[in-house]
Amino acid sequence: MAAPVGPVKFWKPGSEGPGVSVSEERQSPAESSAVTVIYNPYASLSIEQQRQKLPVFKLRNHILYLVENYQTLVIIGETGCGKSTQIPQYLAEAGWTAEGRVVGVTQPRRVAAVSVAGRVADERGAVLGHEVGYCIRFDDCTDPQATRIKFLTDGMLVREMMADPLLTRYSVLMLDEAHERTLYTDIAIGLLKKVQKKRGDLRLIVASATLDAEKFRDFFNQNDTGDPSKDTSVILTVEGRTFPVDIFYLQSPVPDYLKSTVETTMKIHQMENDGDILAFLTGQEEVETVVSMLIEQARALARTGMKKHLRVLPMYAGLPSPEQLKVFERVPHTVRKVIVATNIAETSITVQGIAFVIDCGFVKLRAYNPRTAIECLVVVPVSKASANQRAGRAGRNRSGRCYRLYTEEDFEKLPKSTVPEMQRSNLAPVILQLKALGIDNVLRFPFLSPPPAQSMVQALELLYALGGLDMHCRLTEPLGMRIAEFPLNPMFAKMLLESGNFGCSQEILTIAAMMQIQNIFVIPPNQKNQAARQHRKFAVEEGDHLTMLNVYEAFVKHSKSSQWCQEHFLNYKGLVRASVVREQLKKLLVRFKVPKKSSEGDPDPVLRCIVSGFFANAAKFHSTGAYRTIRDDHELHIHPSSVLYAEKPPRWVVYNEVIQTAKYYMRDVTAVESSWLLELAPHFYQQGT
Repeated sequence: MAAPVGPVKFWKPGSEGPGVSVSEERQSPAESSAVTVIYNPYASLSIEQQRQKLPVFKLRNHILYLVENYQTLVIIGETGCGKSTQIPQYLAEAGWTAEGRVVGVTQPRRVAAVSVAGRVADERGAVLGHEVGYCIRFDDCTDPQATRIKFLTDGMLVREMMADPLLTRYSVLMLDEAHERTLYTDIAIGLLKKVQKKRGDLRLIVASATLDAEKFRDFFNQNDTGDPSKDTSVILTVEGRTFPVDIFYLQSPVPDYLKSTVETTMKIHQMENDGDILAFLTGQEEVETVVSMLIEQARALARTGMKKHLRVLPMYAGLPSPEQLKVFERVPHTVRKVIVATNIAETSITVQGIAFVIDCGFVKLRAYNPRTAIECLVVVPVSKASANQRAGRAGRNRSGRCYRLYTEEDFEKLPKSTVPEMQRSNLAPVILQLKALGIDNVLRFPFLSPPPAQSMVQALELLYALGGLDMHCRLTEPLGMRIAEFPLNPMFAKMLLESGNFGCSQEILTIAAMMQIQNIFVIPPNQKNQAARQHRKFAVEEGDHLTMLNVYEAFVKHSKSSQWCQEHFLNYKGLVRASVVREQLKKLLVRFKVPKKSSEGDPDPVLRCIVSGFFANAAKFHSTGAYRTIRDDHELHIHPSSVLYAEKPPRWVVYNEVIQTAKYYMRDVTAVESSWLLELAPHFYQQGT
């Protein structure tokens, strides 16, 4: 990508007050359900010819030589160079999958694992799930006997190590998109360093789209002699197909980047030559707002007789797959495409024809405050690395322009890279996994970026309170080990395991499954009132958990009908997914002999069971009109998407998570009794707190 072109100044869009409201998406780290699809400009060629057109093909023999001669190969390659789909095939063709061995490829995102596996299966003329397969949470599409190239999430790789600590079936493991530095990518990196010391034959490929390769190489290099010829790790760069990108900055900051995004888009459309536009925003609600504003302005422009039309398309994690795939559809020459996206468009997609990028300069990340023990989603300035990734989207198929909605001075102040998730997350799930893998002294674990000590202490305290660790910080039997086996937050796992004792395992299974799904309620921008009326039919005064239980039970009662979902503004695919997740969780409860029981419509056992898992997330209503956390008096508010919002506030509540915009908002909130906190978590709370 070309360096920023001098101090070029861009026009200053309007300065109306901020229009950013609370995001309504249940966002998982790294936009985990995003589709990863690469546009293929050589679709008319045979598959073999297509493979040979990719930049990585020229380095095929060099890659195989380095894998043969070094334990770890770090590959820097831009999105679209072919590393994800081709390198596993080169390894298979060179014999790395002989004698029953497997080449594994990890992805940070679930749907990335599925879509890349599908592409590789197509290229090999194989049925997906046979020679080429994938394994993600709640969905294993592999054949233990036949699968030789296996795509999986980094979290699933860590889970596999619970059964096979040395990963004996794998000959090569490729950690793809390692630059994203998700929690489980970093755990996998630390674990694989330990495995390599015991398995000199295991080869590791770390693939990254950014220039942090030296850190990965040095971390895995086991040569302590000072002689470079004895290095066990090496770096290789794959040049992508890139074109120069001119960068434009604002002369002064703007208070409302949504309005600026719309104005910038319309100005490009009216003044610039052909080329599609990609605009980056922070979340689903912002994307939908800007899409609506652009559609309105495009219609007004069409009425003035402008011949070139705009086709405006959203792109974010919670969007159904058919809607996501619309961004790749060709449009006539008389139409300019505008894609309004979250940061999933930074490295996960390459769309032909993007000539203009508009960068709002912000991103939504998960952040954990060990002082308050609150983990929340927060909008923060992007890093320089992310800003450059965004700009590079305009230079994939042609030279392009990037309009940054901030000043050059502000760009220089941005952090060099995004803080790894390991240093800004609640570490309870991490510590639980490491303990289950037999790593007792987690403080000495080889973290690529060590987490804050206070975060570790908070996590140990929570796991002790949940009964997962004993007073010596050892995993308890059987509870701790069982909590670790659930592919869920430890609080959900504890709630599920206790559900038999409360006589409501059927209801809790449904609630836990529903809480894993994004955006069950569909709110079309032009039908907000009708949607709200339908959604109120399911709402109960106890709060969001029982409301979600009502939605699912009504869905089942109406034979899981998509028509019924449409009439009630419910996410049909999300509810189908919830039923799949529920079945998987049910299998775990059967294995752990949790009794199958229903509370038969009595809400109290269900609410008490929720408290048994989520007691640490409790808050009390305060005379100021806000809630305050019980342990450290932190101010919280009920999220506008909650059924308890704008109702008479319950005195005590528990919640699933917190998101931060102008305030800290609790999401998925349920009313509880204070006596339940004392009864079910006496070790965590005491009378008078």
